[in-house]
Amino acid sequence: MNSIYADIAVAAPKILLPTKGVELQKWAVIACDQFTSEPQYWEQVESIVGAHPSTLRMFLPEVYLEKSPVEEIEKRLSDISSSINEYLSSGILEELAPGFILLDRKTKYNDSRRGLMLALDLEQYDFTPGNKSRIRATEGTVLSRIPPRVRIRERAPIEMPHIMVLIDDPKRTVIEPAWDALSADPKNLVYDTDLMMEGGHIKGYFTEDGSSVANGIIEALRDLLEASDDGFLFAVGDGNHSLATAKTHWENIREKLSAEDRLTHPARYCLVEIVNIHDEGLKFEPIHRVTFGLTMDDFKKRATEYFADQNISFADASAFAKEGNADGSQTVLVTNGSEDLCLVIGAPKHTLAVGTLSGFLDSIEETDKIHTDYIHGEDSVRSLSNGNCLGFLLPDVSKDSFFETISKEGVFPRKTFSMGEAPEKRYYLEAKMI
Repeated sequence: MNSIYADIAVAAPKILLPTKGVELQKWAVIACDQFTSEPQYWEQVESIVGAHPSTLRMFLPEVYLEKSPVEEIEKRLSDISSSINEYLSSGILEELAPGFILLDRKTKYNDSRRGLMLALDLEQYDFTPGNKSRIRATEGTVLSRIPPRVRIRERAPIEMPHIMVLIDDPKRTVIEPAWDALSADPKNLVYDTDLMMEGGHIKGYFTEDGSSVANGIIEALRDLLEASDDGFLFAVGDGNHSLATAKTHWENIREKLSAEDRLTHPARYCLVEIVNIHDEGLKFEPIHRVTFGLTMDDFKKRATEYFADQNISFADASAFAKEGNADGSQTVLVTNGSEDLCLVIGAPKHTLAVGTLSGFLDSIEETDKIHTDYIHGEDSVRSLSNGNCLGFLLPDVSKDSFFETISKEGVFPRKTFSMGEAPEKRYYLEAKMI
């Protein structure tokens, strides 16, 4: 690290990139937590990569975590360590000067989504609901998911981020001016490549710490912090468990370090992509629910009892407000495939409809016959819904009230929203020593 901006929980990292000559389309691979139920996806990636240098050799796709024998996992972890050390010793990975990368991602879903690669101070990140740290989780952290990830991280000398962190910058003061300044000069270009498996295209421009562009980024982030009511600057959008893993790993080694080393140790600072929540290329999609084994009549009876003190009513499907209601009431569209109705909660106890619905569904004891699943897309919900399976369609998540809701509620309910489609998730391309 060259500069640490402790007041805004940011550091200028020494980013590692593959050296010239490495085929970037084979190098960059989608995040480990994607396509976890589709081993054929990862088999195709393996076929594309072949013997070429690739980030595929530097991480463990989670599709293999639960279904592979322990000895196979151990071999994979050993191979990962060997590949990383080989890439470092042979010069396949090269370290830039301390600084930042501004990037632009194009997919078949969106023409542009801008991002900023920097490092965040894990000492100023807390995933405990209700905390007032600079960096906060957006949904509950499942603690059981952290230890296996720590085992991988503690063996690796580097990290590769698939973490996307949001800033609330409606006036577009941080990322957009920096992109305009850097992209005007082709000498700043550090990568420009198509991404495999329908990942679209990505290009990135580098600015060294201390440059006018870098200084502008820091000052704009300070202005955002000053405008915050409670010191909330960064919200973890994607990769919350990866950031929680980095935090846990740092805490594991922190106590062995001197006070001076704790300030500058590279494991304290986690490489992430910052995205403006108001970027038009960042799409928020609600994650819907389907409950198997629940009929419409049973639902009405249970809901009437559960929401008795919250002014419950049932209405025609046309009452469903996809954008939310100004009067504070909440609506959820309920379907059994042949019949739609609108659940209306006039005096909800939770700020969000998804929180209100989650509380109700959690109150239904799961059995072999009754259980709830999380579904992306209205078409998928409707295809699953039938007389013995209800679909629950939720309103959109508002970008304008996103940070305010986190400040008030602490975290969103589990599986509230998705940022874009699966192929739009981060691809591993950059890295950093830890």
